[in-house]
Amino acid sequence: MPPAAKDDGTDPEHHIWRLGRRDLLGVLGWGGVFTGLGIGNAALVRMLYPRVLFEPPTAYKIGRPNEYAPASVSSKWIKDYRFWLVRFADRFVAVSAICTHLGCTPRYLGTEDKFKCPCHGSGFRGLNAGWEHIAQNFEGPAPRPLERYHLSLADDGQILVDKGQVFRTDKGQNEEPGAFLPYS
Repeated sequence: MPPAAKDDGTDPEHHIWRLGRRDLLGVLGWGGVFTGLGIGNAALVRMLYPRVLFEPPTAYKIGRPNEYAPASVSSKWIKDYRFWLVRFADRFVAVSAICTHLGCTPRYLGTEDKFKCPCHGSGFRGLNAGWEHIAQNFEGPAPRPLERYHLSLADDGQILVDKGQVFRTDKGQNEEPGAFLPYS
């Protein structure tokens, strides 16, 4: 026999956690509303603090012009910045050390006077080719010559290399201002 209802109007079989269908749908509905508000507020807070990518500078001071020997290829900056500084009798050229085939780092072979990529064998002309034809591809799968970087003199007299400005000799950009640094 079920227990009788109390005189205060409460039913001992009616529990506070016992929900009907309508009550359950109401709880789920309000739960969805509050979840949406929480996600929206989180997105708003995230938008107030944007992601910032701090990239290293693209311009580097690499010393004074008289620190580099005439008719030489300086490999001093290969490890840090991936470029060669080539000095001719009357100018400097900054040659990229990123192979145009797959991005490997070539090596300068002074005895053979060429830049040689160890990954797939691409070869690029060396110092004796002259400033117009240095780094031209002549063997292997590289589709185009090595690129050149912008050169200028900083206010303090040092050579300033800017890797953010690239010159391509296959597009005839080797005579443009900044593609080389005149030196006399």
